[in-house]
Amino acid sequence: MEKESLRIVYMGTPEFAVESLRRLVEGGYHVVGVITMPDKPAGRGHRLQFSPVKQYALEHNLPLLQPEKLKDEDFLEALRAWKADLQIVVAFRMLPEVVWTMPRLGTFNLHASLLPQYRGAAPINWAVINGDTETGVTTFFLKHEIDTGGIIRQVRVPIADTDDAGMVHDKLMALGGQLVTETVDAILDGSVTVVPQEEMKAEGVLRPAPKIFKDTCHIDWKQPVKRIYDFVRGLAPYPAAWTELKMPDGDTVVLKVFETEKIVQPHDLTPGCIRTDGKTYLRVAATDGFVGIRSLQLPGKKRLKADELLRGFRINDDFKMQ
Repeated sequence: MEKESLRIVYMGTPEFAVESLRRLVEGGYHVVGVITMPDKPAGRGHRLQFSPVKQYALEHNLPLLQPEKLKDEDFLEALRAWKADLQIVVAFRMLPEVVWTMPRLGTFNLHASLLPQYRGAAPINWAVINGDTETGVTTFFLKHEIDTGGIIRQVRVPIADTDDAGMVHDKLMALGGQLVTETVDAILDGSVTVVPQEEMKAEGVLRPAPKIFKDTCHIDWKQPVKRIYDFVRGLAPYPAAWTELKMPDGDTVVLKVFETEKIVQPHDLTPGCIRTDGKTYLRVAATDGFVGIRSLQLPGKKRLKADELLRGFRINDDFKMQ
C-alpha cells in the first residue's frame, strides 16, 4: 500500500502533537480525520480556546471531531465512517478498547520518554527533575494498560545540565515528528518489529511520570543544591516552581522561580535563609550550599532577572524563602 492510500486518523491536543501532524500532512500521508479535546475556557474573559491541534486542523481543512466522551455512540459512528487503516495518538488521552482496536493496522502512540521509563502524563518534566542526562521518544502499539504496549521504535537524546523542560520539549517534539513518519513507513512496508516492554532493559529503577499539580511545584529548600536546581529547571517554563517569600513583618508573597544556578559553598544557615546585596544577586540557602536565583516572577507581573526585580522590590537578609 502507498502512503497516499493509507487512511490515517490522528489524535492529539497540545503544541507537542502539532509537529507530528504537520509532518504527516506535509509528507503527503492521507490524514482522513483529526480528533482533539473539546474547547476550554481560558483567560480573564473565559473565552473558549482552540487546542493547537484543532487550530492546525482548521488551517489545513482537515475533518475534525471533539468528543466529550470517547465511548459516546455518535462519536464512535463518526469515527467508523472515516474507515481508518491506522490511528496515531500523540499527547491525547487514554482511549477505550473500542477505539484503539478499530483500525485494521491498530493504533500507535508517540510517548516523550524511553519507555518503559516514565510512563504517565509528564515524562519530560520528571526526567529533568530527576537529573537524568538522557531521554528520548518512543512509538508503541496501544494495549489495555497505559503506556505498556509493544515498542516499535525509539530515539535517544541527551539532556544538558543547562536544559530546562521547555528546551527538552522542543527537542523531543522535532524528533517525535520524524519518528512518527518513520513508524508509519515501517508499518507500510511490513518491516515493523515489536519488542515487549518487559524485554527492554531499563537503566535503574523504573520511575513514573504522574500528572503535576500546584503542590508538586513547591520548592523544598531543605534539599541539596543540585536537587533544587534540577527541580526548578524541570518545571520551567511551565508550570514553574514556586516558593513563598516571607517578609520581616510576617507577610508572604508567592514567587515563581524559572532559572537558578548552583553555588557550592559551606554555611551554617537554616535552609531558606536569604543572602543578597539588594542590587545584583539573590541567593537562598540549601543544605549544602546556595541556590542563586537568576529569574523569577511576582504575582501579576512579568518574569524578571533577579537584578531587575531587586531594583523595584526591596529584599534583604531578613527575608526568608519557605
